[in-house]
Amino acid sequence: MKTLRWSDFITPSTLQLAPLLDLLLEPVRCHELQSKLQLGLQEALVNAVRHGNGCDPSKCVRIRRIETPRWWIYQVQDEGPGLPLQGRSACLPTDCDATGGRGLFLIHHCFDDVRWSRRGNRLQLAVSRSTSTAVRSLDR
Repeated sequence: MKTLRWSDFITPSTLQLAPLLDLLLEPVRCHELQSKLQLGLQEALVNAVRHGNGCDPSKCVRIRRIETPRWWIYQVQDEGPGLPLQGRSACLPTDCDATGGRGLFLIHHCFDDVRWSRRGNRLQLAVSRSTSTAVRSLDR
């Protein structure tokens, strides 16, 4: 029986995310799923840096990757005040020219389960490990 495994990562508020994304996605073997998760995680991390921590390099973003027999779970936490309930919508902005508002929509489409902490400064993202099997079977 497989056991729960987790890894913690702490990074300063920076938009230099490529090396961190590579580490976070290391256990995901399906290339298509890895690409999808990379998009969702990048959106979550950029939101944490920009909106949560206000691009303040003295603040950190904490990420926990949890591997279970059935799920890959990522928890992204910033040091900001949190996103209010009304701001957590997964809908696209109604204005086509809006400069923001697409990130949460993308996050919800990249993960099977998206949850917020009560305060709103921690986002938990989960994808079923069976999703990678389903993606692989579509390639055949």
